[in-house]
Amino acid sequence: MDFAYDARTEELRAALDTFLRDHVYPAEPVFAEQLETTPAWERPPIVQTLKAEAKRHGLWNLFLPGENGAGLSNLQYAPLAELTGRSPDLAPEALNCAAPDTGNMELLQEFGTPEQQATWLVPLLNGTIRSAFCMTEPEVASSDATNIATSITADGDDYVIDGRKWWSTGAMAPVCELLVVMGRTNPDAAKHRQQSMVLVPRSTSGVDVRRGMRLFGYTDSAHGGHAEVVFDNVRVPKGNLIGNEGDGFAIAQARLGPGRIHHCMRLIGMAERALELMCRRAVERTPFGKPLAEQGVVQDWIAESRVRIEQLRLLVLKTAWLMDTVGNQGAHTEIQAIKIATPSSVEWIIDKAIQAHGAAGLSQDFPLASLWTAARSLRLADGPDEVHRRSLARRELRAYRKDPHAH
Repeated sequence: MDFAYDARTEELRAALDTFLRDHVYPAEPVFAEQLETTPAWERPPIVQTLKAEAKRHGLWNLFLPGENGAGLSNLQYAPLAELTGRSPDLAPEALNCAAPDTGNMELLQEFGTPEQQATWLVPLLNGTIRSAFCMTEPEVASSDATNIATSITADGDDYVIDGRKWWSTGAMAPVCELLVVMGRTNPDAAKHRQQSMVLVPRSTSGVDVRRGMRLFGYTDSAHGGHAEVVFDNVRVPKGNLIGNEGDGFAIAQARLGPGRIHHCMRLIGMAERALELMCRRAVERTPFGKPLAEQGVVQDWIAESRVRIEQLRLLVLKTAWLMDTVGNQGAHTEIQAIKIATPSSVEWIIDKAIQAHGAAGLSQDFPLASLWTAARSLRLADGPDEVHRRSLARRELRAYRKDPHAH
């Protein structure tokens, strides 16, 4: 395994670092000021300015492999995604690399028909619309996706959709035009073949976006918000089916794998930003006669934070390398491992940075409260810690169940 950055990665990394310093970081206070007067769920005007600048600098769709994107491998994209994590409210969207659009674009590129790609993928690639992913439901334990109860019923040349979703990321964005909906087409099929995915224009009759779910009090508009959506006799053409009937569960897993590692890449950037702020605070503040930086407990936080960041980065890079070399399925163990380890460790680092800042760490004057919220939420998004731990443990035990004396 060679994790050295190649020439193209170094070039993009330098360009992105400059873009962050020249445009994104200076835009953060502007964003905060504009947010005060921007209607809920809408994006402040500065975001569009940053998107135009990112396009002008060639920093666009970096996440997407193949000719539609920058053509980067997971290993090449990892340090770039990490940099965007330093300003998660602005940088990912500025580069058109924000969830859930990233996952939906990957889904459309891999499984969409030419017609579906022309209608939805092209405007998403151009950043002129946004999209939502509708899987989680309030009435069932959605951590087990086979529980999904929303019905997708064939009726002539159409599908009719009935059900209730929530935490449908992206659906509150005013420019959201596409809902990717997972539901049940055949309740009598095998457990993992009952589900399908369909593309539903947000303007379709019967689609009712009821409310936005707040994330620890935040709208999380960077991700297009998280909506509760009711589908009442929603009718779409059968041509809106993604893949084949019964492919929904497999497609969801294919979509969530890259999404999980992208979240973890960005989380490392969040941790680096928090550690940087903690160190600055430690040398500037002097309680009880000496700087915080000379307090043993604060030194312990700083040292432990650096150790955790380096461990996490290596595990993420190994996972990216495996996804590039043996595929997402071959990297299944590592994807679960990073999803377990990264959010909780980064949450710990940000918490210590908040503690070092005192009450200021809770305030809007520093990004730490928002960073903590993002890290904490990712212990649930794309599967809660406990589900990944259960799956990982079962995978580890599999060989021993077959032969207790194996290895």
